[in-house]
Amino acid sequence: MAEPVALVALAVEAAVGWPQRLYRVIGHPVGGFARIINACERRWNMGDDRRRRLMGMATVALLVAVAGAAAWIAAQLARLILGDWAWIAIALLAVPGLAQRGLHDHVAPVAAALRQDDLLAARHAVARIVGRDTTVLDEAGTARAAIESLSESFCDAVVAPAFWLLLLGLPGLYAYKAINTADSLIGHKEAPFRAFGWTAARTDDVVNWVPARIAGALICLAGPGGWRVMLADAQRHASPNAGWPEAAMAGVLGLRLGGPICYDGVWHDKPWLRGGRADARADDIDVGLGVYRRACLLLWAIAGGVAWLL
Repeated sequence: MAEPVALVALAVEAAVGWPQRLYRVIGHPVGGFARIINACERRWNMGDDRRRRLMGMATVALLVAVAGAAAWIAAQLARLILGDWAWIAIALLAVPGLAQRGLHDHVAPVAAALRQDDLLAARHAVARIVGRDTTVLDEAGTARAAIESLSESFCDAVVAPAFWLLLLGLPGLYAYKAINTADSLIGHKEAPFRAFGWTAARTDDVVNWVPARIAGALICLAGPGGWRVMLADAQRHASPNAGWPEAAMAGVLGLRLGGPICYDGVWHDKPWLRGGRADARADDIDVGLGVYRRACLLLWAIAGGVAWLL
């Protein structure tokens, strides 16, 4: 049996997350990645599109090298100091790269506010986890936004980090987090990031390709009805990856997800993922969170199975 690093990391993160007291003392690795990205963007995102794209490539390469090297050094130090027990320290070092609990704790308040008929509070809560304009959302739109973010982030924040941890160890996990952070900050189609962020966006597509499909499958296994919608509608999504977990969740919940979205005051006509009715409610978020928890447990089973088999 191999060292159950991923399973322990997932269990610890689900139990305690990344406590605010710890965050205040030492911060979070993603914050460090963001500082590197922002510094590179300020210095290198200039000139014509060709130069911007080259500098964007350099930014991603630098970021992955720093993240991977730092994680590799930390893992080697753990092995040097702790010997056979180093895997426990490595599992704990992996915890900040996962966000099962954090994602759950950000989505649940949206449902709580909607149950109290406080649409303003619900919009405020959902604005913490989505990039779209939330001031234009009605109750159904707010609920759908929360469910869509829960579904997509199940891949980005849980499945993909665990996948790369299982495949490449601690350096794989943090290289992935660095790429995903770069995509979030600069991987946009609009100026001034269109050329500079191209590499970040395309690299994020590549590293999420397999995890997104695993995430969709786990959601389908966590509740009935997901396979048909996922297989039929996943590729209707603008993203090559986000559509898989979102379409799976649409099918499991019997909801239509996606549809027109407003960014910066401009409406974009996005296709619907055709799971069923469109009138999402607080109860649908609660059911979605239940599906999410079961899917996380299935991921735990995979992590434990990999450790057992290897």
